[in-house]
Amino acid sequence: MDRNERGLREYAALIGGSAEEQLAGIRAASPHMYETMIETGFAGPMARPELGRAARELATVAVIAALGGADDKLAVHVRAALRQGIGADELRALAEHVALYAGFPRGLTALSVIDEVLAEAGVPAPARLHKVRLEDHETVVAQVGESGPAMLLSHSLGLDWRMWEPVMHRLATGRRVFAYDIRGHGSAAGSPAPFTMDQTGDDLVGVMDALGLDQAHVVGLSMGGSIAQTAAVRHRERIASLALLATSDHPFTDAFENRARSGETDGMEAQVAPTLTRWFTPDALAANAWGVRYARERIRRMLPEDWTAAWRAYKGLDVQGRLAGFPAPTLVLAGAVDASTTPEIMSAIAERIPGSTYVELPGTPHQQTLERPELVADALDDFLPAAADADPR
Repeated sequence: MDRNERGLREYAALIGGSAEEQLAGIRAASPHMYETMIETGFAGPMARPELGRAARELATVAVIAALGGADDKLAVHVRAALRQGIGADELRALAEHVALYAGFPRGLTALSVIDEVLAEAGVPAPARLHKVRLEDHETVVAQVGESGPAMLLSHSLGLDWRMWEPVMHRLATGRRVFAYDIRGHGSAAGSPAPFTMDQTGDDLVGVMDALGLDQAHVVGLSMGGSIAQTAAVRHRERIASLALLATSDHPFTDAFENRARSGETDGMEAQVAPTLTRWFTPDALAANAWGVRYARERIRRMLPEDWTAAWRAYKGLDVQGRLAGFPAPTLVLAGAVDASTTPEIMSAIAERIPGSTYVELPGTPHQQTLERPELVADALDDFLPAAADADPR
C-alpha cells in the first residue's frame, strides 16, 4: 500500500466519504496541495494510532475553533467527530472550553457551527434547565416538552439527570419530561449529609412542588427506583403512575456498607472498574461509547463523602410490601442481563405489587438508558399516557 492509498483510506475512516470526490476542488486548484494533504497529512500523523480517531477529531475541532475564521472546515470536523462517536454534549462542552481559553467570540462561533451540524444530523436541542430550591439544598431539573402529562425521572446512584438524556426527547412527544439531580449528585453535590431514604422521597415531591405539579408519572432507575417507591409510600396521592427500572425494594445491607466504606478508604477511582463492570455489558465497555464515558467520568468526579452518604442512606430503604395496595398503574422493567438487580429480583418486586406489569428487556444490563435506550423508550412509551389522555396536573 503506497502513501496515497494509505491516506485515502485514513480520510475515509476519519472524515467519511471519498477524499477524491470531497476534495476535488482543492485537487483542481492545486494538485500539490491535495497531494500534501493526503500523503503527508492523512497518511502521516493522522494515521498514527497513538492518538485515537475520536480524540484526534475532538482536538481538531478545538484547534480550528480556537484559530477562528474557518467555519466551513470546522463543520467538516464536527461531522467527523460525530462519526467517531463524540456526543453532542461533549461537543457543546468543547465550545465552552474554547471560550475560556480562546475567548468568547471564538467559543460562541464554535457553538453556532456545532449547533448547525447537530441540527443537520437530527440531534435535538439540549434540555431546558431549572434551578430548584428544596428544603436544605439546591438542585437542577432538566425539562423536555412543553405540554401533556408530566413525567419525573429519578436517576441511579453515582450519576445525574443526564443518564436520562438518551430517552427524554423520545418520551417528550405529547408529554412534559423532567429529570432532576438527587441530593449528593451532579448539581446537588455536597448537599447536607447524612441523609435518609425518606428525605430523598420527600425531595422528589419537593421537586414536583417547585414545578407546580400536583401529580406526576414517576420513573426511577436503580437507587432512583427505590426513591420513587419511597415517595409512593409516603405521598401516594402525588404519584400518577410508577415505573421501576433495575431497582430494589429492600437493601442489601452488607454490600451497600462495603460500597460506602470503599469510597471512604479507597477513593473514587477505585469505584470505577467494579461499578462499570456491573452496569454495562462487555461489548459496551469495549465500544466505550458516550454512555460508558459519561458514567465513568461521573463516578470519578463524585465526592467520596457524597458516595458514602448515598450508600448509607440506601441501607435504610424500607418499602418492601408497602405498595401492595398502591392504586396507580405500575411498570416493573428488568434487564435480561442485569448483574445487579437481576430478573429474579425484579420479578419478585412485581409480584409484591399486585396488578403491576412486568417487562423484561432482552440483552439489557443494569444501566438500561445508557446501553439500550431504544428498548427503554419503547416500554415507557407503551406504558405512559400522552397528550391525548388526561393531564395529571
